[in-house]
Amino acid sequence: MHGKKNYINKSKYSIQGLRTVSNSLPHGLKTILKKGGHNYSSIIYNWSDLVGKKISNICYPKSVRTDRELKNGTLVLNVFHGDQITVEYSKKDIIDKINTFFGYKFIKEIRLILIKEKVNKNRKIYLNDDSKIRLQKKVEKIGNTNLKKNLNHLINVFSKKK
Repeated sequence: MHGKKNYINKSKYSIQGLRTVSNSLPHGLKTILKKGGHNYSSIIYNWSDLVGKKISNICYPKSVRTDRELKNGTLVLNVFHGDQITVEYSKKDIIDKINTFFGYKFIKEIRLILIKEKVNKNRKIYLNDDSKIRLQKKVEKIGNTNLKKNLNHLINVFSKKK
């Protein structure tokens, strides 16, 4: 006969169009808040203030895993190779500082993941006469005169760097 209306909130009765706060939030945001995403973002935002400049230069947080009550979590840190001993000895201090920041026992343990430090090698590029002639032949095939002029100028600057 008469079908029930499907209201936005999960109860079968609506109170003058009002919705609960949990139903007002987008679905993706609710899952992040349930997993403690706000706590993780505040750790990242305040990382150098929490642990100090020395430790924040050699490691950074990768993720936080907590239980449903957002207590007794595990903080996963990326540590540069060679500095893991410094972070290992500072684990207790880091845990105390983070738990003091939140006001309850949010982090129970810290796990370290070693990463290789990026080595930037500056490669010097030199143009010999053969490669200069080959590049100029390719530039001659370009139809745009302004682009041709700029590329020829670039080739001349590289060849003068010798």
